[in-house]
Amino acid sequence: MKTGIKVYEAMTNKPVKASSTDSVTSCAKKIKKYNVGSLLITVGGEIRGIITEKDMVFKVLAKALNPDETFASDIMETDMHTVSPKADLFEALIEMRNNEVRRLPVKEGDDIIGLLTQKDILKIQPQLFELFVDRMVLREESTKPIVDFSQFEEGVCDVCENWSHKLSESDGSNVCPDCK
Repeated sequence: MKTGIKVYEAMTNKPVKASSTDSVTSCAKKIKKYNVGSLLITVGGEIRGIITEKDMVFKVLAKALNPDETFASDIMETDMHTVSPKADLFEALIEMRNNEVRRLPVKEGDDIIGLLTQKDILKIQPQLFELFVDRMVLREESTKPIVDFSQFEEGVCDVCENWSHKLSESDGSNVCPDCK
């Protein structure tokens, strides 16, 4: 299923970066300042890794390491899954799903030229969200009211004329939950 939208159309062209010699505290401050979930890590000016919020929690805080004395190079992931800027968003999403990552550096030749996130894709193509649902794990899932959205259709409600992702058929009309 191709979307017709290429990675380069949705990616962040200037992702936030940090140096491999930056402390985890410094990296956390950048994440907060720029309101992002990850940083691309540079070594000698070239991107060599990535750090996510989860890395900081699992690799530093959960191990009771001092974030002022732990450096980006200590926790960065260097084996990065990447995507081509010319790939379709669907292909990128499959790459994310299969490798259980939410961010893909965009690589052209030997250079990282951007960053694509799940949010970037889902903001542009929200109908692709269901590709992730099968990989999601919910704690205490059996106690939660899980809705099977496959029984619903999306479109304009025949009664209120508002867009809905949960249209259902009622007396021959497609209606939203509010009008049902």
